Amino acid sequence: MRKQTIKTVYGIFFIAATLLLTSCSKNSYKNETYKDTIKELTVLLNNERTTPEAKAAIINKIALTYFSNKKFTELIVYLTEWVENNPKDKFNAYWLFMVAQAYSQTNADPMAEFYYERIIKNYSDLVVSGQSIHFASLENLIKISRNPDSRIKYFNQIISRFPSNVRLTEMYMRLAREYETIGEWKKALKTYKIFVEQPDSVSIQIADIPDAYNYAKTLIDFNNSPKDWTFKSLGALEKAIRDAIYRYQPKKLDTYRSRVNFFAVSWKQDENASTGQVDFSMANYMHGNRINCDKELIPGPTANEAYLRTTGWSTMPTWYFYFREVNFPADPDIHGTWEWAGIYIGDML
Repeated sequence: MRKQTIKTVYGIFFIAATLLLTSCSKNSYKNETYKDTIKELTVLLNNERTTPEAKAAIINKIALTYFSNKKFTELIVYLTEWVENNPKDKFNAYWLFMVAQAYSQTNADPMAEFYYERIIKNYSDLVVSGQSIHFASLENLIKISRNPDSRIKYFNQIISRFPSNVRLTEMYMRLAREYETIGEWKKALKTYKIFVEQPDSVSIQIADIPDAYNYAKTLIDFNNSPKDWTFKSLGALEKAIRDAIYRYQPKKLDTYRSRVNFFAVSWKQDENASTGQVDFSMANYMHGNRINCDKELIPGPTANEAYLRTTGWSTMPTWYFYFREVNFPADPDIHGTWEWAGIYIGDML
């Protein structure tokens, strides 16, 4: 769509309106009520000698007067009527943007969303104070929309139309999360892949998505893996681990470890810290030692986790094997199975 440019509505419009007002009266408006200001502005607006540019400045001043006095209903009525009666006004996208903002001020987000959508669908873009009205509308839509399908649409528009206006890497992560929310796993994994391929994906900090890179990388690696280390149930996993230890079969134990982000950390280590894939042979720690297992599993912090306490290892003698249920809806055959995901070394805190 063709993009119209306004150097600065809040600046030029306001200055123009002020000049018009002061030229008509030696007295300041600061001592008059907002209704008196509106009346004076309306007289100027209806003056046959008022130029189109001056009319736009006056309408903006009227709107700002309503807004600053928190007369949001009056603002909405005024601007929607103006747009309806003046369909060819090149500033209509901006007037409706102010309408949407007024609705947001009254906690009427569904109505605000309706008007932001209307701007994007039906009006050419405008640049106000160096910022695109369409871009600002999309940003606001992402903030207020509660519909994942709609949010996906908004993220895609921002990425395709305004890549230089945003942190593109963050947008890919957020878009992938939205796809994940609605169960569009093929699109989610494809978008996560685009995210990890961005040059700043490893270092980017996203406020409400901690460790974004490792989250995405783990999903991608898990999806690409054979997943042949998982067990149908916690009981089956526990039995296999116990048998391998009892029969002194370190190589078999090695095959039971998760091959995506298997960790070995102490209890004191930050559980959110990136540990990477731990690659070692269990034989190095079993050699010459008698390994014992507790009779019962220790319940984890959730029903989807459990620990098996083992003793007798070289170096630190106590290891807790960490078992967890696989959370991977992208593959229904694997989702809900169990894996040996890591080791906590030392006594449990």
